[in-house]
Amino acid sequence: MQIKMRKGLLFVAAAFLGAQPAVAETMKIGVLLGYTGPIESLTPPMADAAELAISEASDSGNFLGGATIEAVRADSTCIDAAAATAAAEQLVNTDGVAAIMGADCSGVTTAVANQVAVPNGVVMISPSATSPALSTIDDNGLFFRTSPSDARQGQVLADVVMGRDISTIAISYTNNDYGKGLADSFQSAFEALGGTVSLSASHEDGKADYSAEVGALSASGAEHLAVFGYIDQGGKGIIQSSLDLGAFDMFVLADGMVGDSLIENFGDTIAGTIATAPGSDSPNSAAFKEFAKSAGADPNGPFRGEAYDAAALIILAAQAAGSADRAAIQSKVLDVANAPGEQIGPGELAKALMILAEGGEVDYQGASNVELDAGGNTFGSYQEFEIRNNMFDVVGQH
Repeated sequence: MQIKMRKGLLFVAAAFLGAQPAVAETMKIGVLLGYTGPIESLTPPMADAAELAISEASDSGNFLGGATIEAVRADSTCIDAAAATAAAEQLVNTDGVAAIMGADCSGVTTAVANQVAVPNGVVMISPSATSPALSTIDDNGLFFRTSPSDARQGQVLADVVMGRDISTIAISYTNNDYGKGLADSFQSAFEALGGTVSLSASHEDGKADYSAEVGALSASGAEHLAVFGYIDQGGKGIIQSSLDLGAFDMFVLADGMVGDSLIENFGDTIAGTIATAPGSDSPNSAAFKEFAKSAGADPNGPFRGEAYDAAALIILAAQAAGSADRAAIQSKVLDVANAPGEQIGPGELAKALMILAEGGEVDYQGASNVELDAGGNTFGSYQEFEIRNNMFDVVGQH
C-alpha cells in the first residue's frame, strides 16, 4: 500500500486517443514482489494468489466486454530500492501495465510509489507493505493497501505479549522502514501497558554473523527477544545466533518472520515462540482457502488473501469505470472496496463483474474483509500463532 493522468496504457493491440477511454483486448497487471531477497520463500504463494484472481476474472469472459487480463511479474527484491524502481519502470513504460499489485516490503513500496507510480499516474495496491509511514505518503490517491498498518500490529502484538505475562523484552529489528516502524509501534504500546524494553537495536540483512548483535541484546537482561525482520535473511540469522550462543530460545515474531521456512530451519528448537500476522478466521477467509485449494494454490500463509484481494480490487475498479485506463481505475478503487453495493466474497469475481457491467454496485469483501479508508488503508485483522508440533498453530484472533 499521485496523479498526472497519463494514459499510455496497458494493452496489447489497443490504440487510444488523448483522454478517450481505451478499449482493451488485454489488460496487464504488474505483480511486483520480492521473488529474490529476504522474503523469497513467502513470495511465490502471494504471486499465485494474485494471479488466481486475475485468471478467475479473465476466464469468466465478463471483464470489459470479453477482454482478457494478463499478469506480468517483476522482482522488487524487497530491499533494493534501485532494483525495485527499475523493475517498476519496466512494468509501466515497457510492459504497459494498467496498475501494479505490489510492491511488498515497505521501503521499496515507498520508492516505487514516489519515483514511478505517482509520476505516471499508476495505481499501486500492496498486499504486504505495512509501515505506518505509508499512511501519509504523498500519493495523489494512487496508493492503497490490503494489509493493515504496523501501527495496529504493534498494539496487537503488545497485547499478546503482555497476555503471556512477559514484562521485559529485547527487540531486534531490520534496519529499514518496516523494521523501525514496527519496533517503534510495539515498544510504544508495550511500555504503555507497563512493559519494559531492555534494548531495541537494528540489524542489517545479509550478514554472515550476528553474534555481536545478539550479545548486546542478551546483555540487556531480557529473557525474550522480539525479532522484527525477514524470514530468509537477518531475522533468521538473529535467531540462529541466539540459539548458537544460548542467548535466547524464546522469541516473539511479526509477519515478516511467519512462514514454513522458519519451521524447516529451526523446528521444535523454537517451540513456544509466538507471532502475529494479518489474517482472519472469518467466513470469507475460510471461503478463500477452499477456493484457492480447489484451484491448486496454497492459501495457508501470510499475505496470500491480501494479494488475491489487491488484484481483485484493480480488476473491479476497471470494470466499474468501464475502462482499463490508469486514471479511470484510480477513480473507482474506493467505490468497489466499500459499501454500498452487493457484498462480494472470494471466488465471486465473475458475479461482481456482471453486476458492474449491468450498472450495479459492489462492496468487495474478498479474503481479508476489505474496507478501505479515504487514505487507502485497511483496518484489518490479525491472527496469533504459537509454534508447536513443528508448525505455526493459530491460537487467537485480534
